Amino acid sequence: MKKIKYHIAVTGLNNTDNPGPGIPVIRGLRESKDFDVRIIGLAYENLEPGIYMPDMVDKTYQIPYPSSGMDKLINRIEYIHSKERLDVIIPNFDAELYTFIQAKERLQNIGIHTFLPTMDQFEERQKANLSQYGEKYGVKVPFSKVITHRRDIEQLKDSFEYPLLVKGKFYDAYLAYSAEQVNSFFNRISAKWGMPVIIQEFIRGTEVNVIALGDGLGNTIGAVPMRKQYITDKGKAWGGITIQNEKMLELTRNLIRKTKWQGGMELELIKTNKNEYFLIEINPRIPAWVYLAVAAGQNLPEALVKLAMGMKLQPFSSYEVGKMFIRYSYDLIGDIAQFGSLSVSGEM
Repeated sequence: MKKIKYHIAVTGLNNTDNPGPGIPVIRGLRESKDFDVRIIGLAYENLEPGIYMPDMVDKTYQIPYPSSGMDKLINRIEYIHSKERLDVIIPNFDAELYTFIQAKERLQNIGIHTFLPTMDQFEERQKANLSQYGEKYGVKVPFSKVITHRRDIEQLKDSFEYPLLVKGKFYDAYLAYSAEQVNSFFNRISAKWGMPVIIQEFIRGTEVNVIALGDGLGNTIGAVPMRKQYITDKGKAWGGITIQNEKMLELTRNLIRKTKWQGGMELELIKTNKNEYFLIEINPRIPAWVYLAVAAGQNLPEALVKLAMGMKLQPFSSYEVGKMFIRYSYDLIGDIAQFGSLSVSGEM
């Protein structure tokens, strides 16, 4: 029986030392046993490595940053759709999700499906709202405070002990040991991501993560916990291993059930020496280590596409414990003609 073929657009092709989820998502999609894919890469920059990786992307189009406005971005998507007949778009960056969530109906009206959290789900798990989120859903979270001006830094000593974490609203987190370091990180983060900047209590322990997929009805389609084995200076996992941890899985299932989470997600947790779990962040999309879940037996990118296309799914019942991933750098060789094509025409 001939398999159906979906045309799927994917962002997050920046497979660098701060990797986007795009390439591991594509790897999962290409391993689907139930459908074939034509992969359309959506790139913000013309040097994103995923553009040039062989057998990953069938066609690449450059798109404008979400900061240029929803109409400009979605108009470009509509043009790409006229050429490629897109079935599904999988956005993989926090900073672009707001635009794609807002544009859901506009995209659906022309036949493009997404499977993303609702705007309410997206907003309530923002780092600036994490304290209220923990209280609402019965999850332990570190104490945090939002600041919007350098003069607020001096007052932190009344509420926090050093070290503490300084976080951007979308990305970046730095451990600060003094007010001077907070000031430096505040300037760096606010210049890059804008306000607010989040100050968070530093919890000592082991960082563990869960990747999960919710169906929007309260059911957990899949969930795989992982412990980071190697962390870069950017705080990114460069190696990890799947672990058996029912407490982490139950925490994840409870959150998805209570919030009726729709789409992919990653829970970042700290496990203390007292075996307590603190939720430090919820990423509202598939994380860059998703291929570990695929290798462990849960092809979550494939499942996400099925949900986007309106299929009913049975949850994954198991995964392989002890599966490891290790990232590595690799020199891709391309041609200036490829770079030139993308730079001049916006497609390759």
